[in-house]
Amino acid sequence: MGFTLRLRNIDKAQSLADELEGRNRPEVARVDIEHNLSSALREIKPNIVIHTSGPYQGQGYGVAKKCIKQGCHYIDLADAREFVANIDQLDVRAKKRGVLICTGASSVPCLTAAIIDRYIGEFKVLDKIEYGISTAQRTNRGLATMTAVLSYAGKPFTTLIDGKMQNVHGWLGLRWRNFWSLNLRPLGNCDIPDLELFPARYPSLKTIRFQAGLELKALHLVLVMLSWLVKIRVLKSLQPLAPFLLKMSFLFDPFGKDNSGFYMRLSGKDKVGEDKVVNFDLIARNGDGLFIPSMPSILLAKKLANNEISDTGAKPCVDIITLDEYLAGLSEFNMKWQVR
Repeated sequence: MGFTLRLRNIDKAQSLADELEGRNRPEVARVDIEHNLSSALREIKPNIVIHTSGPYQGQGYGVAKKCIKQGCHYIDLADAREFVANIDQLDVRAKKRGVLICTGASSVPCLTAAIIDRYIGEFKVLDKIEYGISTAQRTNRGLATMTAVLSYAGKPFTTLIDGKMQNVHGWLGLRWRNFWSLNLRPLGNCDIPDLELFPARYPSLKTIRFQAGLELKALHLVLVMLSWLVKIRVLKSLQPLAPFLLKMSFLFDPFGKDNSGFYMRLSGKDKVGEDKVVNFDLIARNGDGLFIPSMPSILLAKKLANNEISDTGAKPCVDIITLDEYLAGLSEFNMKWQVR
């Protein structure tokens, strides 16, 4: 099976294709999802489309719908809450065409659900999950990522707290955490699909707390300050500032490192009613943290190519990849993890 690369810059796409070593030489095509996607799909005739052109916040399902019409499988790396949670509106038409439309093939909700599913059997009652991601300063990042994370800065969104859906605000709720094998890093509230999906998926839960943060404390505190300006309506949104803030962020790379961290803490009662806690920690060094959100789409594509998945329809990326499969995929990179 061959594959086609589509990047915003056709010359960069060709350069990347020339560097890749594989059984089949990649083809390169210029595709605009708003204007020539249908004709490109008819010409390329792909088996699987992996959609990575975010941000998905505010984006519709046009690419997925055209993949259904073409009759090819679709995977995306979306982490936008409503985009992932509402994908089931395409379920009937995807099943009629016999294709899989899988959204959220990323750290959230794929990895997070896989961790919970792996350890939930050790609990009689799982009532709280708390988890977070700290990104490396010297990670590869672009305008789409910056625009996505700023889309909810200072804006209210709901999460499950003490059994009720309550409002928190994006990038506020400042908290500090010592990440395993790293250092003390700041965290703030982030809006992700899990906050919508997990209360129904794990009905015993009373609290879901997810936060993310920047490695450099000064940059994170600037983000907190700007988010407060949105919350009190001095600024309408931080999204218009995304190009400027992205450019400025690169100036601080010499002061940071390329190590990322993730943790998840599950708490509740064990089978005999005693307090039970499971801590899962993962760190990635040398910039390899970007492979964590990328891994589900790679594993899914391999499974589909090998006819190991018979599911059709439209769904979030849960119940398809186990934690063992996920970690096996990450094992070739500079990462390590522990469970306590």
